[in-house]
Amino acid sequence: MALPLESIFSHIDRPLSLPSSQTEATLRTYLGGFSLDGAPRSELTNYLDEDFRRFVHTLELVPDTRGRLLEIGANPYFTTILLKKFRKHEVHCTNYFGIDGGGGTQTCKHVDTGETFAFDFLNGNVDVEDIPFEGSFDVILFCEVIEHLVSDPLGALRRIKDKLTPGGALVLTTPNMNRLENVAKMLAGQNMYDPISGYGVYGRHNREYNKHELFLMLDHLGFDLEILFSSDVHANHSDLYFPVDRIAPLIATIPNRDYDLGQYIFLRARNNRPAKPGKPRWLYRSYPEADLVD
Repeated sequence: MALPLESIFSHIDRPLSLPSSQTEATLRTYLGGFSLDGAPRSELTNYLDEDFRRFVHTLELVPDTRGRLLEIGANPYFTTILLKKFRKHEVHCTNYFGIDGGGGTQTCKHVDTGETFAFDFLNGNVDVEDIPFEGSFDVILFCEVIEHLVSDPLGALRRIKDKLTPGGALVLTTPNMNRLENVAKMLAGQNMYDPISGYGVYGRHNREYNKHELFLMLDHLGFDLEILFSSDVHANHSDLYFPVDRIAPLIATIPNRDYDLGQYIFLRARNNRPAKPGKPRWLYRSYPEADLVD
C-alpha cells in the first residue's frame, strides 16, 4: 500500500494561516457565496475549489498594516475580497482583458447575505506598459501573472518597483516549475509545459520559474526577501505519472530539495536597494551584448 504523499514529503503542503475567528470551512463557504457579474457561477466554484488554499496563503503574506495597495490582475477578486475583509489597505486593482486603456467596475455580491463589493479597475498590460496609476503604493500584489508574460518579465518587475515606496512590500505568487508533479512527469517521459490557450498568448504560461530564479531576479532589482516558500494548494497527482516513493530517495540526496516541491511559490520581498542595470544573461538571450549582464 502506497504511503500518503505528505508522509513522504513532509514540507510539500504548508499549513494554512487563517484569519482570526475563521476556520477553513467557514472561510471557504464565505468566498463560495459570491457571484461576479458576467461570470458563470460554475467557473467561480471550480476556481475556488482549485485555488482556495492559494488565496489564503497569499493573504498571509500581505502585511497587516495600512496604506495604498495595488493588486495586479485582480479578477475574479477572491484575493481582493479577502483583502477588503481582513486587511486595512486602500485597495486598487488592474486587469488585462486584451484591450488597451480604459477600465471599469466589476461587482461581487454574496448570494446569501447581499454583501457587495464594487471593484474599480484600470486596464494595463504590465508586460509592456507602465502601471496606470499616479503615486506610489505601500504594497503591490503580483499574483499568478509573471508566468503569463511574453516580452520582458524583469522589465515588468522594474515597473512595479517604480510604483513601490522605499521599503514597500511586493507579494508575488506563481506556479513552481520545480514542483513534484513536474519531476514525476519528466521521469515518465511526459511533457510538463502548459497547453496552448484559447485565450491567446497571454492565456498560457509562457515561462514558469523556480525559487532560485525569483531570488536572482528580485536581488538584481534591489529587493530583499522576507518570506519564501513553496506549497501545494490542491490535489497532487504526481503518482499518476511516476511512483513518488521511487522519487523520494533521489530527492533525499539533494540538500533541502524537499522544500522546493510544492505546486506554487509564495514570497514577500521589500524594495530596499537601487536596481542594477541590464538583463541577466541566464534569463535573456539574442539581445545586444551591451544589454546583457552576468
